[in-house]
This record gives sequence, structure tokens and C-alpha cells, in this order.
Amino acid sequence: MGCRLNLAEGETIRALLTGRDTIVVNSCAVTNEAVKQTRQAIRRARRERPDAELVVTGCAAQIDPASFAAMPEVNRVIGNAEKLTYSAWTADAPVLVQDIMAVRETAPHLAASFSTHARAFVEVQNGCDHRCTFCAIPYGRGNSRSVPAGAVIERIAALAENHAEIVLTGVDLTSYGPDLPGAPSLGQLVERILTHVPRLRRLRLSSLDGIEIDDRLFALLTQETRLQPQVHLSLQAGDDLVLKRMKRRHSRADSVGLVQRLKAARPEIAIGADLIAGFPTETDAMFANTLALLDDCEIVHAHIFPYSPRAATPAARMPQVAPALVKARAARLREAAETRRSRWLQSLIGSAQQILVERPGDRGHAGNFAEVRLAPVQVGDIVTVTIKAVEDGRLIA
Repeated sequence: MGCRLNLAEGETIRALLTGRDTIVVNSCAVTNEAVKQTRQAIRRARRERPDAELVVTGCAAQIDPASFAAMPEVNRVIGNAEKLTYSAWTADAPVLVQDIMAVRETAPHLAASFSTHARAFVEVQNGCDHRCTFCAIPYGRGNSRSVPAGAVIERIAALAENHAEIVLTGVDLTSYGPDLPGAPSLGQLVERILTHVPRLRRLRLSSLDGIEIDDRLFALLTQETRLQPQVHLSLQAGDDLVLKRMKRRHSRADSVGLVQRLKAARPEIAIGADLIAGFPTETDAMFANTLALLDDCEIVHAHIFPYSPRAATPAARMPQVAPALVKARAARLREAAETRRSRWLQSLIGSAQQILVERPGDRGHAGNFAEVRLAPVQVGDIVTVTIKAVEDGRLIA
């Protein structure tokens, strides 16, 4: 469930459980809806596999292990730190969840390949030291901690044998490095990866906090051809007062200015963003500023979240927007985002795009992360195609 970091860790879990009749639900807690979907997945899995061992892990399980242990469908609950260790999966304890805030290191990467994915995901950072008022994830992931560059490069070098594209993942990816000797930055890590893994053809970064994109990382994003022309930003809102109440560290002008600089330096960069609709105290005018951010930041990959009050977070104690209005604003944001995305896809007709071919061989993603349908070819190959049309939100080659 949830983020790319869970996906990366899921491959490690798969390797640890080879040969066992076990269902693992790797849960998400980013919103109340994500927790609800986790519970639905648990019940569905039990109906489909009544005799299998069923284990729940991930952020929702870490934050509220007792509620999942109480579900009759669940055999065991394992915490976020424990889930990447062999000992946790051979233990008998029905609940194995430690204090995530006490964790100071990341677990080793054990997945040798991503058998079900054309691209491989590599965790380089975990946890978060920031405390945005709406977010419960630090309580599921703990404080920020980084994987030493040598271990990252070793893992990527092995994965690059079978995967043309690697995605660097983390909870707060741009906070990489301060806890390591010499305090390397994310930009320095990317430089080392590109230098020491010449076989790697495509590198992609997961969500970035724009305020932490320094000059080194900016230069790589705009000048390094192996770094794919797609930047996903954790913007959350387009109104300064809402951003302040969220305890974000950037302003609206910071976001717009960053995107203008990125597009000026590398026009083909596609901008993605996370945006929250209906944050507590949000007025119509505040929402209008977020809606306008879609155009002002040329966002074509929008992840829209209706605000969800998470227990024990400061935002949950703020004056709430009526649920029906939150839902309506999220729908309006999604509609506007889809309109902008459709115009962008139409603009790509006639262009040549390099596609990483994904299963089952007739689809893939361009460097700008537009989805493309094409004639069946070998999964995992990178092919150059000419875009002929747009159909159902996808490019047709």
C-alpha cells in the first residue's frame, strides 16, 4: 500500500519470505482513507486465502499495532523497523513493534532484483525530522536517517545488471546525509551514483522538498541526461497562510520561482506535486490560490489528497472544513489537474520519446513519466518511439 518506499521494502520482504505461504499487507497511514483501504485489503486477502498466514506491517501497523492485532483476519503485526530483518519473520510474537523513534540506522537492502517491475526502487533515506501539522508519518517511520553512499552504490550496481532505470526513494529524500560522516547531500550522492555506476541508463528521484534543492542538485536535475526530466515536489498548498499553518518551510513564491528556474534550464522537465484540499481554516480564497498553483507551477502529475485529520496531529485540533466541502474542493482540484495534464499530453503528439517498456510489454513510461502504449516489445528495454495520439489519458505510439 502507499508509497514507493513501501514498494522498495516489499521486495526485501519478498526475499525474506521465499517459500512461505504468507500474505503480507505493507500498510500506509498517510490518510484515514489509506488506513481504511489497508483494512479492506486485509479482509479481502483473508477471504481469498483463508489458510495462509497473514501479517500486517508498514506505517499504519507501526502507529496503531493494537487495532490491527485485534482484527480476526490477522495472525501477526510487525513494525516498520523489524519488517526488514530475518529474525522478525521467524519469531513467534503476535506483535513485534518497537519504538520507531529509537531507530538510528536503516536496514540493509536485501532485494537482489525487482522481478515484477521494469524499474528498481532503492531506499537511500528513511524517517523525517520535520513535523508538518497534518502528517502522522514521522510516527510511523521515525527520525531521518540515511544509507551510506557506498552501500547505495553497491546495491544500484547490482540492480543495474537487470534494470535500466533506478528510482531513489525515501520519506524525506532531500534530507539525505546530515547524519552521515561528512554530511553529504543528496546531490553528492547522485553524482557518486552516476560516476560509479556507468552501466546505469536512467535514474529517477521520488518526491523532493523544493526548499532543500541546493545548487548542486539543481544542476544535476537540469543538466544530467541520465537523470530523468521529471521532478515531483512536495508542495501541499498554494496559499502562504495555509503553508504556515501546515508548518511547511517554503512560500508560494518559493514554489513558483523554483519551477520557473527548472523549466528555464530544462524546458522538457515535467512537474509533479502533492496538493492537499480542505486543510483546516482554508477559505475559498485560500483554496483558489492552491487551484491557481496548478497553472503557475505547470503541474502535470498532480497527486490530490482531500485533507484527512490524523489523530494526535496539531491540524486535527484546528477548525475543520466541512467534509462535503473538502470532498468538493478535492474533486475540483482533480478536474483542473486533469485538464492541464490533457493539454500537456496533446502537446507531446509528434515528439520522439524514450520509453522504458513495462509489463506486459505494450506499455511504459517516458522520461517525463507520461504513460505510453506501444506495440509489444521486450519488457525492460528502452525504446524510442514517435507519439501519434492521446487516448484515455495515455500517449499512443
